[in-house]
Amino acid sequence: MNEIILEVSERQITTKSSLHKVRESGLIPGIVYGEKEKNIAISVKEKDFYHIIHTELGENALIKLKTNDSSKTVLIKEIQHDMITDKPIHIDFYIVSLKKKIEVDVPVHIIGEARGIKESGGILEHLLREIHVRCLPTNIPRTIDVDVSNLNIGNNITVKDLPKIPEVEILSDLNSIVVNVVAPTKVEEIVAAVPEEVSAGPEIISKGKKEEEGVAEEKEQKEVKKEVKEEKEGKKKGPPEKK
Repeated sequence: MNEIILEVSERQITTKSSLHKVRESGLIPGIVYGEKEKNIAISVKEKDFYHIIHTELGENALIKLKTNDSSKTVLIKEIQHDMITDKPIHIDFYIVSLKKKIEVDVPVHIIGEARGIKESGGILEHLLREIHVRCLPTNIPRTIDVDVSNLNIGNNITVKDLPKIPEVEILSDLNSIVVNVVAPTKVEEIVAAVPEEVSAGPEIISKGKKEEEGVAEEKEQKEVKKEVKEEKEGKKKGPPEKK
């Protein structure tokens, strides 16, 4: 890995108001530190820093930090961002030895289109976006490529399935899922079944009503028959005698 040269200026560690003035002048304040190294307060031009983080290696770029008096090989340890604008407002640079292994997070890069997406309309879930590794600063991978072309619905790729990278030791949990393909979610209309007890209610009421109507009808028919019978008997007796 080639080092990227970044020229910086040393500054005095001062108050928040003075840091605000530094930022207004197009510079980003930062600090340089390392094992058995004296902390150095610096400032770096915004445009120069943006150029570095937009290279292929991004925040894992190996940087040769040059001041007026010396140069040091560093990595970007931390970037603090403004909560509103998301612009970098402070940078931590960590001094590294080219002969000593370090631990860094390397971004995962997805390659190809999963078969389960093309043929079955599945959905790709990218669950693990960085892999924690240990290696020499000169061996830091730009990305860790993951080919998902052969994944069907229900398939996944875990950390232990990732391709081996020479001189790079993977420290992330080997059983962690990096990507998987799941079936598409369907919204189906659910029709609630009416309980039998509820549906049986009106029938019972109706049945009871019919029984009541039947009894009334039968009673009415008996009364009619009685009246007819009495009427017939009255005709047989003839009209009442006149006094």
